[in-house]
Amino acid sequence: MVSRYDLRGGWRTGALLVAVVMGAPLLSATPAAAMHGAVPGDFNGDGYRDAVLPAPGANVSGKRGAGAVVVLYGSKSGLSTSRRATITQNTAGVPGTAEPDDGFGGATATVDLNRDGYADLVVSAPYEDTARGKDAGTVTVLWGSAKGLTSGTDLPATTPGKYYGLDVAALSTGPGAKTEVLVAGYEGAMRFTGPFSRQGTYGQAVENRDTASVGSVALGDFGHDGVPDEVAVTVRLSALSGGEVYVDPVYGGAQQRGNGLIAATGDINGDGYADLVVGDPDEPDHAGADGALGGRVLLWYGSAHGIARDAKPVQLTQNTPGVPGASEEEDNFGGALAVADLNRDGLADIVVGSPLEDTGKRNAGQVTVIPGRRAGGLGTGAYAFTQNTAGIPGADETEDSFGTTVAVGDINKDGKPELFISAAEENNATGAVWVLPGGTDGPTSKGSSMITAPSVGFPQKDSTLLGGNGLLGVI
Repeated sequence: MVSRYDLRGGWRTGALLVAVVMGAPLLSATPAAAMHGAVPGDFNGDGYRDAVLPAPGANVSGKRGAGAVVVLYGSKSGLSTSRRATITQNTAGVPGTAEPDDGFGGATATVDLNRDGYADLVVSAPYEDTARGKDAGTVTVLWGSAKGLTSGTDLPATTPGKYYGLDVAALSTGPGAKTEVLVAGYEGAMRFTGPFSRQGTYGQAVENRDTASVGSVALGDFGHDGVPDEVAVTVRLSALSGGEVYVDPVYGGAQQRGNGLIAATGDINGDGYADLVVGDPDEPDHAGADGALGGRVLLWYGSAHGIARDAKPVQLTQNTPGVPGASEEEDNFGGALAVADLNRDGLADIVVGSPLEDTGKRNAGQVTVIPGRRAGGLGTGAYAFTQNTAGIPGADETEDSFGTTVAVGDINKDGKPELFISAAEENNATGAVWVLPGGTDGPTSKGSSMITAPSVGFPQKDSTLLGGNGLLGVI
């Protein structure tokens, strides 16, 4: 088993140096980059969503850490590792060339960008060397078609800078400018709006360098006006347990209350307005000032006026009534995040990874689901999964980091979404992904399956990072 501390010295975080951004607050010595779990999408138009398994540490043609993305095609009977496509920068039609430590698959987002009925996949390689410089990073759109993801075009950064593609988000609420891709990087964020085409054209590209170095991005319609609102979360700042949280960052400053490292959106209370959820897994820098023992999740509710800068978020921890477990030092509750309606009640639920939770074994990891509610305090009915949960293959081991990333999507078209959970450090950091079937009341461990790196064609002995590395390099 490779510890998270061993991983921090490799390509995944060794390149993440302190950035100099005009007007930015002082950054901490260990800045953070958030990489979300990949959401399933119907890339071949057969009516079934296809699972996305990034492997940013995969070796490609002898190039260590070049990175890859595996697509497992959905069907009525679920997923099979034999029905897969492995995509790298050496794949025909994909821009670029696989090179050591590119990290292709570092961050992913799923959306039908050109609105042709096929889902498209946005993939970053945040450590790609380009004409803009070393570790400049690239972001590629892989276009869906009747044959799946067969071609790609780049979404280019417009200025020099490092680590473009630390995180990506995509959302379509309508045609034209209502379809958007948001990219995080150390020079700020890049916003691309539609119309998009598979030839690589887009409507507009807007750069925001007024926000401190951005580690996580998200999109959501907080005011229900049909236009995506942008969320940018900076890397760690010296005065906070995490980074600053910006809503529509070009137009205003950071949220005056709350901070974190990773963001997601969804309608938690069913009022028609998207809500903002932020994971803040760090321990407080200053007791009582910010953060929470063991980590926390913050929730800002959307409204007809969006989310005000001075809005006070709801705080959720493992000490919140109804939430399993207890807040303990270095649990890193909030270290992974997804928001989706798991039990089909019309309310989005919050899926929280605690990848360094001790469950009898140090840093074995845990995933907690907090159901959405129309009224009253959140926490009631929350439940958790670990590798010791009956029905989940494998068993808790030291440093597995179960809950590194989390994602939700219905891949067998039964209307019951599956829950995807990764553990980047499973099996000597080759990684693994668990698929928990959707049930009547939400995902169930009964009938769950485990996908390992060798089972999808990666023979290397370490550091494949199947499922992605999430925030592990910096928490």
